[in-house]
Amino acid sequence: MMHSALALSLLLIAVSSNLAMAIKKEKRAPQTLSRGWGDDITWVQTYEEGLFQARKSNKPLMVIHHLEDCQYCQALKKVFSENEEIQEMAQNNFIMLNLMHETTDKNLSPDGQYVPRIMFVDPSLTVRADITGRYSNRLYTYEPQDIPLLIENMKKALRLIQTEL
Repeated sequence: MMHSALALSLLLIAVSSNLAMAIKKEKRAPQTLSRGWGDDITWVQTYEEGLFQARKSNKPLMVIHHLEDCQYCQALKKVFSENEEIQEMAQNNFIMLNLMHETTDKNLSPDGQYVPRIMFVDPSLTVRADITGRYSNRLYTYEPQDIPLLIENMKKALRLIQTEL
């Protein structure tokens, strides 16, 4: 009797383990640097690489802080990746970086470390704390309905390069 119970237990463990591995494999699609924000955009891997490319190309760096399991990030990612104007500007006029961790540059979190958070850095490597979203308690966050404001802020980042640098 004990031998049967032990064999049954081992069988259940083996089946549940294999099932768990199959579920994990099914869920995860291969990740690219875009992480779903726009596969046609050229993304840099690190903040340091982004700063180097911004200075070299004289384009602003757009830094998107997000988390994979954040529902607000996922909602913003969906509209960001589907908006043709954003995708075109991001590909042609910006150095793009999306981060799922904080950087050592405290200028990228002037009002806290929350997600989603979008910050701009100009080619002189100045974090543009003056380009904000519409929320006073989270200055650099955007929600899906804020896409027109994000587009305006992207255009503002481009205009500031021409007028200030």
